[in-house]
Amino acid sequence: MRLSRDLGVILQNCHLATSWMPTLEKICEEQVVPDHPHPMFRMWLTSYPSDTFPVAILQNGIKMTNEPPKGLRANLLRSYLNDPITNSDFYEGCKKPNDWFRLLFSLCF
Repeated sequence: MRLSRDLGVILQNCHLATSWMPTLEKICEEQVVPDHPHPMFRMWLTSYPSDTFPVAILQNGIKMTNEPPKGLRANLLRSYLNDPITNSDFYEGCKKPNDWFRLLFSLCF
């Protein structure tokens, strides 16, 4: 796997794939970190707190926590009213608006 292009990956619910965490750690140690990926490459991981999450990945990444508001409506409103979504250039700047709006909604949902 060569990570020289401008691309990214999202791995959701990593806490549910505990048997795969050693494989993910090996991929990150052998390919992502040493190859100096493209500066725009991003790997997003979502997880609940887990004892099986590789420490090396946590040490090499930026950790964010999110306490969602109570209720689906409040959660969606908070997501859509925060930066960078409120920035019209960000929100309307995609060349494929239908795909972009669907992706954005799924991420906010």
